[in-house]
Amino acid sequence: MKRPILIHPDPRLKKVCPPVADISDELRALADDMLETMYDAPGIGLAAPQVGVLDRLIVLDCVKDEAAPAQPMVMFNPEVLAVSDELNVYEEGCLSIPDQYAEVERPREVRIGWLDRDGNPQEQDFDGLWATCVQHEIDHLNGKLFIDYLKPLRRQMITRKMQKLKREKARA
Repeated sequence: MKRPILIHPDPRLKKVCPPVADISDELRALADDMLETMYDAPGIGLAAPQVGVLDRLIVLDCVKDEAAPAQPMVMFNPEVLAVSDELNVYEEGCLSIPDQYAEVERPREVRIGWLDRDGNPQEQDFDGLWATCVQHEIDHLNGKLFIDYLKPLRRQMITRKMQKLKREKARA
């Protein structure tokens, strides 16, 4: 089931999410809904707070090639275990901040630990777009948006655009 995506500014997007204590069927269904919502948007990552659920859960799939098989990933309680000294700059966007993009500098490679759908601990190294995406989504779980990396004036400008967008949607 597709879920509505919260648009910035929304106080739920600024909250730190507590860890998931037990991976229930309800949370697995939420993960499936989030994947469906992400693919439909279309996007390459989605965090639970973006659909109004304050749980440490993210989904991602950074396969851009239509001919390549999808690689959906579901991560409960993801955490960054290690980062490279080398940095990378990507132009980031966000489903909660539609049609706004900005360059953000992040570690080029990261090691992430998380629990899979069955509660089994996993660990994997990510680089390139996958590294950027997983860091972006984990930021959501800590109440941080990609615009928080920008200079205040640019951040305020984007926030005002989003407020205007929300007003227009409310009137429609």
